[in-house]
Amino acid sequence: MADKLELRWSGKDEPPHIEPRLLIENPALSNAAADPQTENMLIHGDNLLALKALEGQCAGRVKCIYIDPPYNTGSAFAHYSDHLGHSQWLQLMYTRLNILQALLSDDGSIWISIDDDEGHYLKVLCDEVFGRNNFVSTVVWEKKYTVANDAKWLSDNHDFILVYAKNKEIWRPNRLPRTAAMNRAYKNPDHHPKGVWKSTPLHAKSGSLGGAAFSYTFQNGVVYTPPPGTFPRYSAESLRRMDENGEIWFGKDGTSIPSRKTFLCDLKRQGVPSKTIWHFDEVGHNHEARREVKQFNPEEVFATPKPERLVERILLLASDPGDLVLDSFLGSGTTAAVAHKMGRRYIGIEMGDHAYTHCKARLDAVVAGTDRGGVTEAVGWQGGGGYRFYELAPPLLNRDACGEPVIGGAYRAEMLAAAVALREGYTYRPDGTLFWKQSFRGEGSYLFATTRHLTAALLASIGETMGEGERLVIASPSFDGGLDGTRFRIAVKEIPQELLERCALATGGDTPHIVHPPVCGAAGE
Repeated sequence: MADKLELRWSGKDEPPHIEPRLLIENPALSNAAADPQTENMLIHGDNLLALKALEGQCAGRVKCIYIDPPYNTGSAFAHYSDHLGHSQWLQLMYTRLNILQALLSDDGSIWISIDDDEGHYLKVLCDEVFGRNNFVSTVVWEKKYTVANDAKWLSDNHDFILVYAKNKEIWRPNRLPRTAAMNRAYKNPDHHPKGVWKSTPLHAKSGSLGGAAFSYTFQNGVVYTPPPGTFPRYSAESLRRMDENGEIWFGKDGTSIPSRKTFLCDLKRQGVPSKTIWHFDEVGHNHEARREVKQFNPEEVFATPKPERLVERILLLASDPGDLVLDSFLGSGTTAAVAHKMGRRYIGIEMGDHAYTHCKARLDAVVAGTDRGGVTEAVGWQGGGGYRFYELAPPLLNRDACGEPVIGGAYRAEMLAAAVALREGYTYRPDGTLFWKQSFRGEGSYLFATTRHLTAALLASIGETMGEGERLVIASPSFDGGLDGTRFRIAVKEIPQELLERCALATGGDTPHIVHPPVCGAAGE
């Protein structure tokens, strides 16, 4: 077993206590009229709390995660703080990356934008969370097309994108579509019926097909042997087949070293692998990104947006239409906008007010078909679809005037049941027949949370309706003394005492709107 390297910092062994919160849909801010069944989510709130809320429903179901976290450059931006202590930044990332790792599907991947300030520490941190063996590559993005003549040291013209797979053994990136520039090199001087082609060598730098001892005689009598120090790329049988199909090129006068005709029609189906250097003319640059933001919010341009072409490249490589994409540092909404246009399902999380002023405004323009910038033309987007807008619920427990923990006044019975289910690791989905089958976890395991006083009679009546092998936990604020449900395979827990160790205590909070638990199943579920 390989040695495990671990990055240490002050506070690492004291992780923050995270209270799982409900996600409350705000129908007034949702935009789902054209697509009532949409699973797309725009969440306003602290991304650590939001990720914790998603963990139970979405664990193992996200195909692609792209995040653009604060780079910790020491700068002060209008929309977010980018000035944390090094240990604070590491703790911020560590807690979030652990949840993101749990959310990824086995064939999923995560892409993280970063620069030199924290990039190398982030690499070691990600090695710990995702496994060093699951590191794929570091992409270099050319973010600027000009040289900073006032640079004190070197002109900073690139960012990094760290790429990790959940399981590198099974994850494979998609290939990129071929460009017109790539295709211009293909000709058809001999009018081959398969169309245009390009000459490629028959030898390789390494191999096991005989090396210098290999020899093959073609139909026209030409004898081929690999050049010294090289190996045959194809077996004799493959060369025979290509020769019979007219797929070997001997030059215009028939005297050139034989080569293979590589046909464009075959390559178009395969696409091309992505390079690890992405130039601005391929995937956009900072100025392009700011122009895109001005399209929907000209008064308040986001400081550090990413261009839509950059995110498009990531989603092309890491996802397919219908896959679930997540961005927990949504910023100006680029990832959600591009995912929407490309037919991916998505979850976007943003804490600041630009969840309203930028993310929502941008997605509304995408849905309406009025966003003509970014990748709109390239992907043929004309509008449609929808999304739902969520806020985080207030803390479940507050302190009363005497300092005692009490359930928050905003929590109605239905909300309380959903909140308890979330904390206990159950899925809240009430059964239409038996009221106590309120939340479930695995085969035959149920949770019933109620604001009623639990009596022996109620316990007995529920027990009589339970089937063989079914188990139940009942959470109630109060119950009869000495109540024992074990003979009915029922366990009783008290609210709020049994939640004290797992809930943050707070005061106040507005009354939320409708509870709408997230749905993170596969497309069509």
